[in-house]
Amino acid sequence: MIRGVLFDMDGVLVDSEPFICEAATMMFAELGKIVTSEDFKPFVGTGENRYLGGVAEKYGLKLDIITAKARTYEIYRRIIKGRLLPLPGALEFVDKCRKKGLKLAIATSADYIKLEANLTEIDLPLKSFNTTVNGLEVENKKPAPDIYLMAAGNLDLPAGDCLVVEDAISGVRAAIAAGCKCLAVTTSFRREDLSEATWICDSLLNAPADALQW
Repeated sequence: MIRGVLFDMDGVLVDSEPFICEAATMMFAELGKIVTSEDFKPFVGTGENRYLGGVAEKYGLKLDIITAKARTYEIYRRIIKGRLLPLPGALEFVDKCRKKGLKLAIATSADYIKLEANLTEIDLPLKSFNTTVNGLEVENKKPAPDIYLMAAGNLDLPAGDCLVVEDAISGVRAAIAAGCKCLAVTTSFRREDLSEATWICDSLLNAPADALQW
């Protein structure tokens, strides 16, 4: 029986990918390296260390990841003001889960600074969730199951009693490996790419009722 819902953040609650890509591109430009949005695609959903580090490796650029992340987030927080919006149905779905008495968590590969910035910008208080887990708290990133196992543990629930809401291939695989059921939203990847998920929807506005009724 479903007792908890574990939300990924980027691509589920907000579509921050264009903005983190914009910020990272600007950061690399400051280092004298011109990169494109396509360069970041293979690293979506893997956390900012890999997101920035993977592109740096592609171009043979030595990167101080702590400094690079700090500058990227500085740019990011500035450019999302008035631009970052909740994805369709996201706030309503969170509210529906809360009204059903389910325990809620965010489990994101992003750092806490991005988690806090995103939720503040879309006016979704952190207190809406019983717990949060960010990418700095787990060593093994998605598709490893660690982040969802930690989130379920923080809720005092077995992972098998939790639904994960995801948008990325690596996240779906992490959810399944953790023993959770998974609802995938086709924000970032095609439906066929997310076929390992238990349910798939194009938007949380039309999430299948079964996802919250098992």
